[in-house]
Amino acid sequence: MEEKSVGTVVPKDFTFGLTEEDKLLLDCGRKIGPVNIRFETYGKLDETRSNAILILHALSGDAHVAGYLDEEKKKIGWWDSMVGPGKAFDTDKYFIVCSNVIGGCSGSTGPRSFNPDSTNVSKIYNMDFPVITIADMVRAQHRLMKHLGIEKWLSLSGGSMGGMQALEWVVSYPEAVASVIPIATTSCLSPQSISFNWVGRQAIMGDPNWNNGNYDLDKVPETGLAIARMLGHITYLSDKSMDKKFGRELQESESYSFDFKHNFKVESYLKHQGEKFVERFDANSYLYISRAMDYFDLSEKFGGNLSVAFSQVRAPFLIISFSSDWLFPPDESIKIVEALRINSIDVTYCDIKSIYGHDAFLLEVNVLERLISDFLRCRYEEVRKK
Repeated sequence: MEEKSVGTVVPKDFTFGLTEEDKLLLDCGRKIGPVNIRFETYGKLDETRSNAILILHALSGDAHVAGYLDEEKKKIGWWDSMVGPGKAFDTDKYFIVCSNVIGGCSGSTGPRSFNPDSTNVSKIYNMDFPVITIADMVRAQHRLMKHLGIEKWLSLSGGSMGGMQALEWVVSYPEAVASVIPIATTSCLSPQSISFNWVGRQAIMGDPNWNNGNYDLDKVPETGLAIARMLGHITYLSDKSMDKKFGRELQESESYSFDFKHNFKVESYLKHQGEKFVERFDANSYLYISRAMDYFDLSEKFGGNLSVAFSQVRAPFLIISFSSDWLFPPDESIKIVEALRINSIDVTYCDIKSIYGHDAFLLEVNVLERLISDFLRCRYEEVRKK
């Protein structure tokens, strides 16, 4: 029996910042405009406008979270297993919104977008695009929220960088959030994660085709971007999951080749991941989005005290981590839980036993569906009673 789907979806665009007064003010001090936000919606907004849920994507994600972009069903949403009729994010019950972050390369304004102030022939931002933060992404999403006529999200949810955005939302706009579901995330990026991002960016910027960010679409820094993706992808997995999936099995041979071509299946897998990523993602966007993650520290504006950051928050939380996630390990989620409890905020925490590492938030569908479905049902009932 085929799993229910939202079917074919059509992306939408929201543009703001057409006047100086309406431009988006960024943390770096610059203003940008016009700003386009590419987004998709699923389900219907009810008469009370109280059933809206915002799903936030990770570094390499986009607005296409569910369904298909064409009749051939070639481009399936990155969290289609969780969003749709009868699923955790039930589109028969909730109005789901997902938007591509600013700085991205999937329809929202980013480094490869038209720059109205450019004096270059290309008229593209490239490295003239301002450095952005997670808070800047959230400010743009808040503009979209107002455009959609939503006053309060029933819930916010996202994994990895999506979880960072969810945390930023509830701190920056506490009155606009009824509940939060951060998954496999952190309240600030660790030195280790910053280090991985640095090496990935160096790979891109060291590629001769990068050309200080001014590359042509027919000559992009494929090698550098593929290396960055391969490095990042390793951090999304775990030793156990890699051993289970690949072990030390050889690829296309029964013995070592005694050269430096890929011998092992895991090498071939990473090579494939890098090549596929280059086909759909932009190198400059990778630089900007990974830098935004580096700068994320929810407590920074509050004297380094995370509990103070949550002092105005009243929304209940469901926080989920995974036992084998070494990129954003359970300890990072526990820090958030402890800071919330200091503020007497209703928080449910679950550390799911999984071998899949950081990518478990995309793979552990059955347990996630039970947890999230129950949490959202309770939140929706509470909102409907008010």
